[in-house]
Amino acid sequence: MAFGKTVTQGQNKRNLAMKDDLLDIHALPGHLIRRLNQIAVAQFMEKMAQLNLDITTVQYSALSAIQNHPGIDQASIAGLIAYDRATLGKVIDRLEAKALVSRKVSPHDRRAREVTLTAAGENLLEQIHPVVRKAQPEILAGLSSEEQEEFITLLKKATLAGNEKSRAPQRSLAKAG
Repeated sequence: MAFGKTVTQGQNKRNLAMKDDLLDIHALPGHLIRRLNQIAVAQFMEKMAQLNLDITTVQYSALSAIQNHPGIDQASIAGLIAYDRATLGKVIDRLEAKALVSRKVSPHDRRAREVTLTAAGENLLEQIHPVVRKAQPEILAGLSSEEQEEFITLLKKATLAGNEKSRAPQRSLAKAG
């Protein structure tokens, strides 16, 4: 037998044992959720490109939170969309540079910045919301309508259960600040 080609019975057993210890990442919820997020982001970006819009999923989430809570402060936006405050500040900077939001110092707390949508921001969301609503079933295209509803229910349950383990836990508006 050629040099280095001899496999002993013990090596075969070790190789089989090692194979049993291998982890199939394609069966792990964390991997699958990450993949589904990649799919959702790719679909969102494709839809925005079709509309010739330069907007990210995080920017869209922030704009939606601001639309639902005009005059909300940046820390509360971060809590509502489960994003860290430092990064969200940069997101708001970009939205302000695009003239989609405006900021002003809060009359209640001089350290806080209140954020509101501009007319351009409102118009943008009027254009995007229907596209986003229509795209949601496409993200879960392999599931029936009933399965999609159940999947969403289970996702909500799982994210609620693990919320505090996140580096940026989601907060309700009362707790967001």
